[in-house]
Amino acid sequence: MTLMTSWVESANDAEADFPLNNLPYGVFSTNSLEPRCGVAIGDQILDMAAMEEAGLIRLADETVFDVPYWNDLMDLGPSAWAELRNSLIGMLSADSADQATVAPHLVPMADARLHMPLVVSEYTDFYAGKHHAQNVGTMFRGPENALPPNWLHIPIGYNGRASTVVVSGTEIRRPNGQLKAPDAEMPRFGPCQRLDIELEMGAIVGGSTEMGEMISVREADEMIFGYVLLNDWSARDIQAWEYQPLGPFQAKAFATSISPWIVTKAALEPFRTSTPEREKELLPYLQEPGPMLYDIDLSVIIEPEGAAQEVISRTNYKEMYYSAAQQLAHHASSGCAMNSGDLLGSGTVSGPEKDQRGSLLELSWGGKEPLTLKDGSQRSFIEDGDTMILTGHAQGDGYRVGFGACAGKILPALET
Repeated sequence: MTLMTSWVESANDAEADFPLNNLPYGVFSTNSLEPRCGVAIGDQILDMAAMEEAGLIRLADETVFDVPYWNDLMDLGPSAWAELRNSLIGMLSADSADQATVAPHLVPMADARLHMPLVVSEYTDFYAGKHHAQNVGTMFRGPENALPPNWLHIPIGYNGRASTVVVSGTEIRRPNGQLKAPDAEMPRFGPCQRLDIELEMGAIVGGSTEMGEMISVREADEMIFGYVLLNDWSARDIQAWEYQPLGPFQAKAFATSISPWIVTKAALEPFRTSTPEREKELLPYLQEPGPMLYDIDLSVIIEPEGAAQEVISRTNYKEMYYSAAQQLAHHASSGCAMNSGDLLGSGTVSGPEKDQRGSLLELSWGGKEPLTLKDGSQRSFIEDGDTMILTGHAQGDGYRVGFGACAGKILPALET
């Protein structure tokens, strides 16, 4: 597919994140507008609440877009999702006859504040990137026992906290927690000293299942509404003390950041790609009927306080071992009810090379190989004042489908 041109000129730039091919969904406000649904097109936001009020968009008897979340559209199902996308492409395309009626409802992105694009029902994070799992396992258990025995058979995950999922730009307070040095007799309570990021993609579930119901991987794929960038902030030293025997808890519960624009599955369709060849044959309920991953370039950027930004890692979502559809199918396989607005974190996306690792734990190899930044400072983990930024886009023929940025600045811990 090539660039779809629009009468919104800024959307026709080959380097623009939000061309007509994309049309991601977000929530915005201005000095005069309360938070409401909007669609990004170039450097503008189409005010969907105003479009609905003017009668230019109507998907249901009740209003859908005059609220600060996209959950109401998710509840309408895939046919409504397709109807909306087709309508928007028709109205915003270069040869559209609707420019005069639609243009008054565009808001410059520079004048807008972005908010959480959805109400997160539940949040589940997975551990589904093989390079990441291999690296972390090698550090802590050695190369022979790097992967847990179940890893090649099952997408491992844990239930996180929806209450602390926040939108890009939200400042993150360094967490306090229980810490225990290997040679210490007793733990102590204090600020995390090994604060980290995890470069992930987040899949947003747009449909629901009943308790006791199973779904196939194909059905799971059809339920996915869209994707966001996701940073699962991690307190590595708190996690090291608390994670046995039940896994992550407070070390992950303090914050998870997502990008403000939901890129729809339809926009990503041209970039589908297959998961890697299986080292162990998966059980039938996890086998994929076709390509379920996406070719999405991802980057990690650090911006120390008062210093310039620099890229410290580049990788690609296609490096994942398990797709979001497999994760969702497995999540429901026990009969666990899934809800519209559920958020599934992919797990850290890392590639095979050192500069493709999606966490500082891997990049610094547990602190043994600190990164030297352009300003001469070094990082093993995140310092107060650092801003960590995730970016991503799928590259097409003369266009890109971008996600914007997922950013967060670290504030000092509260005094204990």
